[in-house]
Amino acid sequence: MSEDNRNKQGGAQQQDLNQLRRVRRDKLAELQAEGKDPFVITKYDQTHHSQQIKDNYDELEGKEVQVAGRMMSKRIMGKASFCNIQDVQGNIQVYVARDEVGQEEYKAFKKYDVGDIVGVRGTVFKTKTGEISIHASELTLMTKSLQILPEKFHGLTNTDLRYRQRYVDLIMNQESKETFLKRSKIIKEIRNFLDDRDFMEVETPMLVSNAGGAAARPFDTHYNALDEDVKLRISLELYLKRLIVGGLERVYEIGRVFRNEGVDTRHNPEFTLMELYQAYTDYEGMMDLTEDMFRYLAEKVCGTTLISYNGIEIDLGKPFERITMNECIKKFTGIDFDQVETDEEAKALADEHEIEYEDYHGKGEIVSAFFEEYCEENLIQPVFVTDHPLAISPLTKKKPDDPTKVERFELFINSWEMCNAYSELNDPIDQRERFAAQDAAFEAGDEEANHTDEDFLNALEIGMPPTGGIGYGIDRLVMLLTDSPAIRDVLLFPTMKTLKE
Repeated sequence: MSEDNRNKQGGAQQQDLNQLRRVRRDKLAELQAEGKDPFVITKYDQTHHSQQIKDNYDELEGKEVQVAGRMMSKRIMGKASFCNIQDVQGNIQVYVARDEVGQEEYKAFKKYDVGDIVGVRGTVFKTKTGEISIHASELTLMTKSLQILPEKFHGLTNTDLRYRQRYVDLIMNQESKETFLKRSKIIKEIRNFLDDRDFMEVETPMLVSNAGGAAARPFDTHYNALDEDVKLRISLELYLKRLIVGGLERVYEIGRVFRNEGVDTRHNPEFTLMELYQAYTDYEGMMDLTEDMFRYLAEKVCGTTLISYNGIEIDLGKPFERITMNECIKKFTGIDFDQVETDEEAKALADEHEIEYEDYHGKGEIVSAFFEEYCEENLIQPVFVTDHPLAISPLTKKKPDDPTKVERFELFINSWEMCNAYSELNDPIDQRERFAAQDAAFEAGDEEANHTDEDFLNALEIGMPPTGGIGYGIDRLVMLLTDSPAIRDVLLFPTMKTLKE
């Protein structure tokens, strides 16, 4: 088909849609003129939902129920018709007979449109084909849909439009609805898991003067009432640690954080992070808790610890592998960074392998770059990667037997970083020196470097007990447990570029 013909066809389709929309508005005007404006209805008493009726048919057969939802199809057949009502649980067929609902109501029903929101009162029965249905005795039009839903057999297939109009996506794509119902269940079960272990859920500020706790570029804004520049938080860490100082021994928060970075299949500038902190434990305690929690969530949400992502089986039931970052690099490159003593040697290796770095980077940053380049894509089954370089871990305790490394781990599954955990640095003198190094890195051009936080240092000087802490990317966890290909598929309203008029 030529471009000209495609444009003509598109123009004709748009004309047809505009005509259909006009018809719907005319129907609404007619209802209003008759004193039957559906928008004046304020409530409807639902007694049951669709799946509840199907699951309990033996108990409900012949009994009266009231359901409400969106009409997704309608078949007019003379004196009796069928329609399909969709609610939060699914859908159910409704049999509408003129002799049961009355001639006037049946005439009105025939003018209903797909997309209208309808209440149905009637009795539960099975059709001759065995389909559980409702024999309507009363219909109530509660909302007149003035737009045209996508063609039902193909749903809403335009990916960009699905993200921009999630409300239509949820109507037309049952898989999307199931994903978000499962997301809610995942978060609920996380809370159950932590609450059973005496963790206390808290809330901390989103607007902060110093956005620390992660290597990320923050969003800047201005607080008019105080005439101060502030930032949207990039992490939950530093305030939660203040609470550990205050004596709350086990705390967690699930909340939005904001990072001024690009958008791709695993990144969105605002996303849901969970961080938890536990006094009197270390990063190994965090490993044990994490492994238990992932296994618990898989069983509760998926019904099995053997899950599938993009056709690959991932076993959350086996003990998770543990490997140091240097061991992992050696495994996939043959390079042993434990034998590399100077920054110059590390930079020479980077040059040899075409690994990019900045002038101010040292061995630690180059080790991290090698790991990202050669290792991450190979980490499919659950593995804890431990013992990160000191240079990339400004809030973490040093390893007592090797002060160039820290007591830290990241969990990788399906090549993704799923969480990041430390034995938290609680030495205020060491922390001040690390902040100073971060300040210097920022001055040298690292926009993701942390800044000195004097109030946090004051809290550490008051005294923080030995503490294990961890941060989980909730959206990636949901992607994994729902087999979703992109982060936008698990965010109800992902960040999208504004369309120009």
